[in-house]
Amino acid sequence: MERRLQITADGSHTVSVPEWNVTYHSIHGAIRESLHVYIEEGLKYQLSKKAGDVLSILEMGFGTGLNALLTFRESIRERKRIYYQTIEQYPLTYTETDPLNYAEQLKEPSSQSCLITLHSVPWDEDVQLHPDFCLHKIHGALQDVVFTRAFDIVYYDAFDPVAQPELWTEDIFGKLYNCLVPGGILVTYCSKGNVRRAMMAAGFTVEKLPGPPHKREMIRAIR
Repeated sequence: MERRLQITADGSHTVSVPEWNVTYHSIHGAIRESLHVYIEEGLKYQLSKKAGDVLSILEMGFGTGLNALLTFRESIRERKRIYYQTIEQYPLTYTETDPLNYAEQLKEPSSQSCLITLHSVPWDEDVQLHPDFCLHKIHGALQDVVFTRAFDIVYYDAFDPVAQPELWTEDIFGKLYNCLVPGGILVTYCSKGNVRRAMMAAGFTVEKLPGPPHKREMIRAIR
């Protein structure tokens, strides 16, 4: 599968897959999209509601590591302990991740070493990257994962339903519903009608929210 580095409208990188006609992030701004969908409407929303020691997050689609990087950054800022589990079937190589310019665009040089660490730590085991942040990367397919813990948030960042329809079904959302705590949420950039219906059939209460730049809506689904 060929993958190419691409600059998005806010100056930050994404990766494109020409064969599938998809990109890992919005072409209108990779960092802007991740901050809006996953940090503002996911992480910060849940932090405002949840008490307790550790917030557990499941990410579907580790990709460039951008969502993990921004979450790690927020964990340190807020002094909030986070357990972050992420699933990726097709990991990027060092050659593909090394040029990513997120640290430059965030104006935080220290984020570059953090991003390198996120990509270089071992797969399929807990890695304590900081007293407040534990990472567990799963190399595999969501369909095959057996969850052994419950989560407060799911970042659902799979490729769109045209490219990967098998990841936007009632069965998949049922699996994710069952791995969330009561009151847990799933956030995603995709707000298509068939996706909302599949989520509701799985038991979620679905909210349509304003989307990131150039996208009218996004979804926050609540167990």
